[in-house]
Amino acid sequence: MEKSDPDISQKIAHVLLIIIFFIFIVGLWACYRPLEEAPQVPEQALIPIKYFYPEFNDDMDFGSLATAIERNFQYLDRLDPEHVFFYGPHKFTCRQVRESQEAFLELILGIRGSEELNREIKENFNVYRAAGRVGNRSILFTGYFEPIYEARLTPDKVFKYPIYTLPGDLIKIDLSPFSERFQGQSITARIEGNKVLPYYSRKQIETGKALEGRNLEIAWLKDSVDVAFLHIQGSGRLNLPDGNRITVGYLASNGRPYHSIGRYMIDKGYMGNEGMSMQGIRDFFRKHPEVIEEVLNHNPSYVFFRTLDNGPLGNIRVPLTAGRSIALDSGLFPKGALCFISSEKPVIEHNGEIVGWAAFSRFTVNQDTGGAIKGAGRADIFWGNDKYAELAAGHMQHEGDLYVLMKKPGR
Repeated sequence: MEKSDPDISQKIAHVLLIIIFFIFIVGLWACYRPLEEAPQVPEQALIPIKYFYPEFNDDMDFGSLATAIERNFQYLDRLDPEHVFFYGPHKFTCRQVRESQEAFLELILGIRGSEELNREIKENFNVYRAAGRVGNRSILFTGYFEPIYEARLTPDKVFKYPIYTLPGDLIKIDLSPFSERFQGQSITARIEGNKVLPYYSRKQIETGKALEGRNLEIAWLKDSVDVAFLHIQGSGRLNLPDGNRITVGYLASNGRPYHSIGRYMIDKGYMGNEGMSMQGIRDFFRKHPEVIEEVLNHNPSYVFFRTLDNGPLGNIRVPLTAGRSIALDSGLFPKGALCFISSEKPVIEHNGEIVGWAAFSRFTVNQDTGGAIKGAGRADIFWGNDKYAELAAGHMQHEGDLYVLMKKPGR
């Protein structure tokens, strides 16, 4: 009987190891390669991961996270328990999502350290990574905040720029009954005679006074730029001269696409990338008031507001939590999802100036959306309503990563 050549056995084993390693690398490359096309459906927006987990560290107190999750339960409790959410290629019911977040809340309230937290998440939760942007799997993080402005309930020579509530002639038309290819699509319009027309643009409303005299004004501000930024932020607080305060929040839009005024100003040569921020735009307008109307009217989108008892509210109609609530594309990411993000935040000196940017990571909840937040590579962090929030929201345009957590079935 012939004996096998040990050299041959070793060579076979070596070849098998190379093949296994190659398969492993190809699998990782398939999961982490840059996107060639933007995700169009929820199944493409989140990718399950099995290797290279992030380090789950949180730079905030868990009390604020508990608040955000408990507010999230208000949203989940309004839904049918069997309502289905898409977490990338996987489907979960509302009941499962709530149970997952209950388990996570119990975990953070009883956790004894970062090492235990990371171990528990890896053992008991599925982790999904956001697909990111085309050609770059990272997420572009921006920020928003709740501004506070002086306002009046009646106009005068100073306070003459209105914010409006929803007009009665604005209608939203569901296109689904017309064709299968229009499933889930709608348009915002108005009826004029026997014609269905797009609703008035910002220019028609602000410059053309299309809504004047219809008693739709909630209040008047003293600066058209304040009105425009209130539209972008989606909510704010209005201080009245008698000491009272009105909280207003997003109710609806005119259905027109959002066009970035910052991008327009760069393209026109008014500002460069290095100076682009909310504060930089304000400074430019103070020096060049003659271009304010031109720049603001570049964005045809217009927001209508409502007064709130508390707020601000996100698109799932629960109060936002500073630093914990984020806005994602609601057509791609599951509403109310528990998320984990990492990016950079501003470092502020005692004089109120940004002196640098520091890496941070934290758990957040997807509780909002926005006209500029489109695609699987965009996220907006709600920073709150203080000075730090204004600076962070005005300057943040940093890359990072976004993950979504969901408890493993049966755990």
